[in-house]
Amino acid sequence: MALTGPQIVAKLAQTPDWRLSGDGEDLAIEKTFRFASYLHTLSFVNAVAFLAEQQDHHPDMLVGYRSCSVRWRSHDVKGISARDFECAVLVDALSGESTQSGPHLG
Repeated sequence: MALTGPQIVAKLAQTPDWRLSGDGEDLAIEKTFRFASYLHTLSFVNAVAFLAEQQDHHPDMLVGYRSCSVRWRSHDVKGISARDFECAVLVDALSGESTQSGPHLG
């Protein structure tokens, strides 16, 4: 089920640095992670891909030289669901305390 506007605002308050992106059926939550090197970025991307497969919920990702933007939305409900926020929290855990030194993968 898609979350309502007030529910989305409340959940955003609990997920630091995630923001709304897009509008209408393209509305999503998004966060950009920054890394020390391209290899750290790719390690993070692969870890997010593994997590997405485990969750059977797949984000859009834009990969740059030392950054990766992760964008969650639920196509089946044509909006943002609680599952998107659950996955956002899991991705934050992958990134560790400081994304500047690379993702924390273990």
